[in-house]
Amino acid sequence: MVHPAPSKSRPRRVAILGSTGSVGTSALDVIRYLPEHLELVGVAAHSKWEQLAEQCQAFKPRFAVIIDPNAFERADRTAFPRETELLGGPDAVNRLVSDPVVDVVLSAVVGAAGLSGTWAALDAGKTVALANKETLVVGGPLVMELAAKRGAKLLPVDSEHSAVFQALTGHTADDVTRVVLTASGGPFRGKKTRDLEAVTPQQALRHPTWQMGPKITVDSATLMNKALEIIEARWLFDLPASKIDVIVHPESIVHSFVEFADGSVLAQLSPPDMRLPIQIAFMHPIRVDGPTKKLDWRTLSALHFEPPDRETFPALDLGFEVAARGGTCGAVLNAANEAAVAGFLTNAIAFSDIARCCRAILDAHDFDPRPTLERLLSLDRWARQEVASWTRTRTSVTPSP
Repeated sequence: MVHPAPSKSRPRRVAILGSTGSVGTSALDVIRYLPEHLELVGVAAHSKWEQLAEQCQAFKPRFAVIIDPNAFERADRTAFPRETELLGGPDAVNRLVSDPVVDVVLSAVVGAAGLSGTWAALDAGKTVALANKETLVVGGPLVMELAAKRGAKLLPVDSEHSAVFQALTGHTADDVTRVVLTASGGPFRGKKTRDLEAVTPQQALRHPTWQMGPKITVDSATLMNKALEIIEARWLFDLPASKIDVIVHPESIVHSFVEFADGSVLAQLSPPDMRLPIQIAFMHPIRVDGPTKKLDWRTLSALHFEPPDRETFPALDLGFEVAARGGTCGAVLNAANEAAVAGFLTNAIAFSDIARCCRAILDAHDFDPRPTLERLLSLDRWARQEVASWTRTRTSVTPSP
């Protein structure tokens, strides 16, 4: 399948899944800045129809999708422009991403819920700009196999994976000795386990560098976000877990390192702004001026790096373990973490309980090295139920079916 490159003769036509979230709104900034290269043809949101309508009034896309059926019924059709066809329900996402008018799909839905839209876009042979790391955490081998079978492209939007993608241009996994993902360290860098027992959701949501949604911000505080990125990198770049490492870099200027067999190390540097990796995924392989501020070398007095504290932040060990084992582990870890974070944000469990809960659920599940997609989705549901049980009882969980 031929994937059209952005050009002045015809802009690349973009559909955004999760347009009302932080990544989705950043993507709209990129499209707004590059109208000669990019055209918004579709947006999708779960339930925030008022914000979706505002986006449609600004961009006049051909399609808008409200996934939640109740929100779709409540939505005021007159708030949307006449040029936009309003669609409702989960099946509407599949219709949007498979429409011939769409060239590239930004998958920016948070959590495992983003898997279905990404899968449908890849199945339709589209280029997918992937901001939903859970797609590869849950179903990495199946997703990459589908992309290869359909001739679809999967381009990373996470800043760390975008950095690796750029450094690997012209190289293969065989050339790589090690990939090092950088981590800001979150709001609790330098703290010890005893300091984290009484952490509140408000404290965990004060990220020192990035502006993100609550779930991802909590993941950054526990370093689970980095654990999930380890798993994502393992499948996206076809690297064994033994070739992936993490280093804490509080300035968030260097987004990743790639070390090659000859000893050379390439790094990608830029200000911490999601609009740049989004633009790179939308425009690849073309480089043009965009909305992101340029790096001001005069203000860079120092860049700091330190190893992560894996004793205080045990989520990292879970990431390395799951990346090495594969199979059903990713789906179970991701679902357990999503449910545990939701429990923490509602004060049902403590901050330090998040990783403990994930470890308990992961250890209890019936591991399958070559699961089907249906099996992964079944274990996703099981893990969420077991987190609810663990939260209520703090006892060992029931083995998975």
